Amino acid sequence: MPTVLVVEDEEDISFPLVRTLERDGYEVRSVESGAAALREIQLQPSDLVILDLGLPDMDGLDVCKQARESGYGGAIMIVTGRSAELDRVVGLDYGADDYLVKPFGVAELQARVRALLRRVGGAAAVENLDPDGLRIDVDARRVYSGDREVPLTGKEFDVLAILASHRDKVVSRGRLMADVWDENWYGSTKTLDVTIGRLRQKLESVGVREKVVAVRGVGFRLEGANSGASSGANSGADSQP
Repeated sequence: MPTVLVVEDEEDISFPLVRTLERDGYEVRSVESGAAALREIQLQPSDLVILDLGLPDMDGLDVCKQARESGYGGAIMIVTGRSAELDRVVGLDYGADDYLVKPFGVAELQARVRALLRRVGGAAAVENLDPDGLRIDVDARRVYSGDREVPLTGKEFDVLAILASHRDKVVSRGRLMADVWDENWYGSTKTLDVTIGRLRQKLESVGVREKVVAVRGVGFRLEGANSGASSGANSGADSQP
């Protein structure tokens, strides 16, 4: 049974949300503060965290960031009244997988929860790459560089898994958006660039030799260490098609 942690201090929002999720067959826990959420995430990680930003003790963005820094690899959905594009970008940059603005329809929330839990639960099979370099354990949704684990969010893992399954081949922006965010995503495609940027930083920080390279106006590819150097000119952020 998938597990969901609801982090919301307003009872008139959290109570019906918990009841709805329980009727959908999920095991649901609920807390009202950021500190309590971080304790739950550390001691009993859920498959999905539904996170309000306006918590009484700390900003939900800090909860999101600290959860990722502590190694939490489940899905995080931010649910908030902050609707500006900058807020969305910051939330995703801090490690959230989805961003839902209040007020929202119950059906939309349920669809997004199902989509996130599908991605947490599985991905296309990807064989391990260079045993001395990048290794992907699809069943456990974990990535290693040598013996060192690379902590990735759900979206970062899904993007990397798709790129790795098409190693040294270009995967279009449209394909990545459709497979990772699904056809119901109406946000900016800058979300993909933010996720790619974070993924690059994490891979580089542990010395992974494979590189995520942008092919301008088309998409991205995962290149091995011995791939042609000519693509290096395009290794910056991809422009919009």
